[in-house]
Amino acid sequence: MSPWLRRFRARPAAAVRLVCLPHAGGGPSSFRAWDALLPASVELLAACYPGREERFTDPPVAGLADSGRAVAEALRPLLDRPWIAFGHSMGTIVAYETVRQLKDLGLPEPVRLYVSGRRAPDRGLGGAVHISGEAQLRAELERLGGTPAEILDDPELRSAVLRNVRDDYRMAETYRPDPVTPLSCPVRVLGGAEDPELAGPDEDGAFGWSRFTTGPVSRRTLPGDHFYLVPRRREVVADVLTVLDPALMTAGSAGDMP
Repeated sequence: MSPWLRRFRARPAAAVRLVCLPHAGGGPSSFRAWDALLPASVELLAACYPGREERFTDPPVAGLADSGRAVAEALRPLLDRPWIAFGHSMGTIVAYETVRQLKDLGLPEPVRLYVSGRRAPDRGLGGAVHISGEAQLRAELERLGGTPAEILDDPELRSAVLRNVRDDYRMAETYRPDPVTPLSCPVRVLGGAEDPELAGPDEDGAFGWSRFTTGPVSRRTLPGDHFYLVPRRREVVADVLTVLDPALMTAGSAGDMP
C-alpha cells in the first residue's frame, strides 16, 4: 500500500471503505480508535502526510492540492467498492482536493464527503501563523485545543509537533482553490458548537460548502470545540455509518473502545 495511506486492520470482505484525512499536525493515529467502532463491513484507511509517524523523515509537499493528488493516486487501486471520505480541519481541504482530482480522472466520488471543523475551501484564506514565532504557533494550538499540554511543555516533542504544524499552516494559508466544476456527491458538514473556526455568521448555509457540490448538503453541530470529534467519537462514527445500507450494519464490529 502507498505510504500515503495506513490500514489499521485489513478487512478484505468489507463492502465499504472509510478514508480519513487528518488535521494540521495530525497523523493517521488520530483515527485509530475509530477502527474498533466500525462494523466488519467497513474498512478504515487514514492518510499519512509526510513528516508524520513512520514518514517522519519524508520531506513536505508543496501544497494541499499536491497532498490531494497523492492521496487520490494512492486510492486509485482501492476504488473497487463504495467509499466515504472524512476530513477534519485542514483535512477537509485534502479530502476535497482528493475527491476533485478523482472526479477529473473519471473515477468514483465517495457516497458521502464529510467535512469537519472548517468552512468551504474559498473561505478563511490567507494568514500568517506559518511565519510566526514559536510562542505564537503554540498559542494557536492552545486556542484550538486538541494538543496535550505535556507535549507542548516538552522541548523535544514540541519541536517535532511545531515543525509539522508550521508546514501544514503554510500549505493551508497559501492554499487557493481552482475554479472547477462542482462535485456531485452529498456533503455532510460537522462542527463543534464552540469551535472558534466556525464562529460567526453562516450567510450561505453549511459554511459555504453548498457551492462546491451539486449534491445535497446537510449540517450537524455537536457540543465541543475544534476537536469535538475526540470526546464525541461515538456520535461522529455513528453519523458516518448512517450512509450505509442497514444490511451492512451487522454485528461483528471489532469491539468497543472508550
